[in-house]
Amino acid sequence: MKLAICQYGVPKEKAKAIAKATSFVREAGKQGAELILLPELFEGPYFCQVEDYGNFKLAEEYVSSTTIAHFRDLAREENIVIPVSFFERAGNVYFNSLAMIDSGGECLGLYRKSHIPTGACYEEKFYFAPGNTGFKVFNTSVGKIGIGICWDQWFPETSRILALMGAELILFPTAIGSEPVLEKDSMPHWRNAMIGQAAANLVPVAASNRIGIEKVGDSSMTFGGFSFVSDQHGELLVAMNREEEGIRIIELDLPKINEERYSWGVFRDRRVDLYGGLLKQTLTDVAPEKKGHENGDGHQPDENREKVAGIEAGLFHRLNDSVEGQ
Repeated sequence: MKLAICQYGVPKEKAKAIAKATSFVREAGKQGAELILLPELFEGPYFCQVEDYGNFKLAEEYVSSTTIAHFRDLAREENIVIPVSFFERAGNVYFNSLAMIDSGGECLGLYRKSHIPTGACYEEKFYFAPGNTGFKVFNTSVGKIGIGICWDQWFPETSRILALMGAELILFPTAIGSEPVLEKDSMPHWRNAMIGQAAANLVPVAASNRIGIEKVGDSSMTFGGFSFVSDQHGELLVAMNREEEGIRIIELDLPKINEERYSWGVFRDRRVDLYGGLLKQTLTDVAPEKKGHENGDGHQPDENREKVAGIEAGLFHRLNDSVEGQ
C-alpha cells in the first residue's frame, strides 16, 4: 500500500485552502498513492489561536458538509482514500472531527477528537467538546486505518487502543508549531512521542503538519512542519523539514507487518489484570493510612485485603449484637 503525507502552508480563504488540498490529492494520485494524509483543520488558518465567537460559523454538519462532499467526489475520481479533518457542528455542540472517505467515495464514518488541549495559541477547549465517538479504526480498501487527531498523539493510550482494535496503520493529522509559553522547540518531543507508540505497538505511524506563519487577530504562530512516517520499529522512513512544501510517498507492506506484530508476542504477554490503575486519574492521592499499601492497579495486595475483610466482619458482628441488644 502506498501512503502519501503532505505538508504546506494553508491559505486564508476557504476556497483557496480546499483548492490547494485538492491539488495535493491529485498529485499524490498521479504518483500512485492509495491513501493521503492532509493536515488538521486544513479548510483555513488555525483559528484556535484566539477565542472568537465568530469562528463558530466556520463549522459544518457532518451530513451536509460541502467539504466532505467535495472530497468524496475527489476520492472517487482519484481512487484514493482521504481522511478529511473538519470543524463539525452537531446541533448545539462543536467537535474537531474527521470523516474517513474510502477510495470509492463512500464515507465510512466519523471520529471526533478525544483529547482537547487548551493554552496560549491552542484554545481548542473554547471551540470543541471532547469527542464522544471513542477511538475509531476504519476498514478501508487499503487496510485497517486507526485515527487520532493532533493532541491525541501525545497519549500512548490512543495508539494502544487503536492497535487492540486491529489498526494496521495509525494516522495523525496535525496543527502544531511554536510554543508561546514554553521556551523550547517541542518538535523532537512531539515526534518521539509518536514513533515510540509505533515501536511499542509494532504499527506504522504517520503525521502531516502545516507550515508557515499564521496570524489570527493579535496572535501569531509559526507552524513546525516535520511531517513524517515511522515504521513499526520506530525508525523514520521519510521526514520533511520545517519549511518545505510537498508530498512524500512510502510503500508499506501491511500483511508482512501484521505477521511481525503477532510474532513478537507483545500483545500475547500483556497483563491486563495489572492495568486497572490506568483507569484512574492518579494513583498518588490515597488516604494516609493506605499509602504504600496499594498495587499499581489501585487495589490492595491479597494479604491486606484478607486482613481488612476480617476486621470488617468483626465490626459487623459487634454492631449487629449492639443493635439487637437495644
